Amino acid sequence: MGQPVAAEQGGRNGEPEGHEPHAAGGGLKRNLVLGIGSVGVVYGDIGTSPLYALKESLHHASHDGLTRAEVIGVVSLLIWAVVVVVTLKYVVFIMRADNKGEGGTLSLMALAQKAAGRRSLPIFLFGVMGAALFYGDSIITPAISVLSAAEGLKLVTPVFQNQWNVIMLAIGILLALFWVQKRGTASVAKFFGPIMVVWFLVLAILGIMHIEDDLGILAAFNPYHAALFVADHGVIGLIVLGSVFLAVTGAEALYADMGHFGRFPIRAAWLLFVFPALTLNYLGQGAFVLKNLNDPKMISDPFFLLAPEWALLPLVILTGVATVIASQAVITGAFSLTQQAVQLGLLPRIEIKHTSETQLGQIYIAPVNRLLAIGVVLLVLTFKTSSSLASAYGIAVTGAMLADTALFFIVASKVWKWPTWQVVGLGVPFLMVDLVFFGANALKIPEGAYLPLLFGALLIVLMWTWVRGTRIVYDKTRRDSVPLVDLIKMLEKSKPVRVAGTAVFLTSDPEAAPGALLHNLKHNKVLHKRNIVLTIKTADSPRVPDLERLEIQELSEDVKLIIVRVGYMETPRVPHFLALARRRGLDFDIMQTSFFLSKRSIKPAASSGMPLWQDNVFIFLSRMAANATDFFHIPSGRVVEMGAQVTV
Repeated sequence: MGQPVAAEQGGRNGEPEGHEPHAAGGGLKRNLVLGIGSVGVVYGDIGTSPLYALKESLHHASHDGLTRAEVIGVVSLLIWAVVVVVTLKYVVFIMRADNKGEGGTLSLMALAQKAAGRRSLPIFLFGVMGAALFYGDSIITPAISVLSAAEGLKLVTPVFQNQWNVIMLAIGILLALFWVQKRGTASVAKFFGPIMVVWFLVLAILGIMHIEDDLGILAAFNPYHAALFVADHGVIGLIVLGSVFLAVTGAEALYADMGHFGRFPIRAAWLLFVFPALTLNYLGQGAFVLKNLNDPKMISDPFFLLAPEWALLPLVILTGVATVIASQAVITGAFSLTQQAVQLGLLPRIEIKHTSETQLGQIYIAPVNRLLAIGVVLLVLTFKTSSSLASAYGIAVTGAMLADTALFFIVASKVWKWPTWQVVGLGVPFLMVDLVFFGANALKIPEGAYLPLLFGALLIVLMWTWVRGTRIVYDKTRRDSVPLVDLIKMLEKSKPVRVAGTAVFLTSDPEAAPGALLHNLKHNKVLHKRNIVLTIKTADSPRVPDLERLEIQELSEDVKLIIVRVGYMETPRVPHFLALARRRGLDFDIMQTSFFLSKRSIKPAASSGMPLWQDNVFIFLSRMAANATDFFHIPSGRVVEMGAQVTV
């Protein structure tokens, strides 16, 4: 409800200003705990990339047999992709752009909107594109991760040589994962960090065990071999780049989860632990392949073959657990993104269930969970193998990263006031890297990469339709409304019958008389002794302190206007807002309070700002919206809904 509030300015000397909830000075023990937690939540996706990144890259590079130079070149590409995209772009630069401590595409969009001071179309489109493509990633990540782990059982027992047995096992694990979402992950999340610490230690140990298979693999640290591979292989080099990108999928999670753990613990965990473990594992896989270059069977799945025979089954089990944790991270991310999108007005109201009394980020959104579950199962049944799914993976992430890059440099230019040469000097190289990876993944569109693009395009259309439709309804309602100040003057002259108690009228426009108030006067011809007009506005910051939340205006002796500001990561709870108002001196009895809501019936108009098909899409979305009583946590026994018809 309502429009974002005015912009806030950047920090001193062009540095980003924001709340750093877990700063470096917070104590070694605290940062260690947060760092371990971030390993479990933030790095689950990128941590499972060694399962398939090198395997798929070598598969596309080996049409006429692999050479030593090709193996070293591919491993060099993997290492330097991680260095440039994850370490330099996200860890060093983009994580500086926090919005009061929160990260993610929509946080970046809100930060850029502050600088613009109004809704800018390019900023809006970048934010919506990044958010929509993240949902595509949220469907593919669980499918490819769990399927890759299940395929490891082929090396353990002949039962899983039949791919349908692998598929059924993967679907069973995935359905169980989505089923437990409604119970919340607070009770098991504390185990994610230690388990993933073990996972990364195993990655490092497996790599170290095999680097000595062929020390020539250490040449991969020289970026010359990566550049030479791409230059010598033409189109094949670009196709391999599309597979190499699998090594950095999940990098956006570093930024999106910054608010949960803080900038310092996430950066420290990456630089001191996660990045070295991944690098060692890729080097070990590369050395193993070089040693067995003439044995196609030995290099078909280098990750699992790194383990001694006695450790194969424990490794497969640990891999399964790690992939479930990686899937949990993106599912939770999809819930958080949906909450932000609803609060920012990009999606209709959706009922959000909090599954933890102590952790704000632990939420469950049933419709999103169902859609993700259906999408993941359909993907597994359609593509059947992780290698086939790899063709669809990557394009959504590269698109989301392009959006992050564009928004970051809008923030650097407009909020931090960086000079143009600095913005261009940093922006162009990162943009070129993103475009190269996007182009490489675009080559996989015929093989399945079209699916996340179609899904993202559908979500972009839905978000754009919802934003346009709500604006049209808002404008039409405002044109037909009566100014609240004028109505109060009319009531002072012509006094209606008064009834005991307090009436609360929710409205999105604090300057216009609420429709429910007008209908109550028109049909019931009564007015309560105390009347509160309540407007809820979403701020451009993730959270708003209670001291800054309320603005109370006394319009007359018996009519008060309350404007509430909520952060885009907060749940609007009307009873809590009224309790704050009572502490501020507003006199009313909550037990004698009625809540009046306007329930709009929306019909398509012959001529409006949208085509007829878009009108119908907007009407469908509005019908799918959660009940305002539930969304705003209003006691249902004291709600009165007043109907109204609006054309769009």
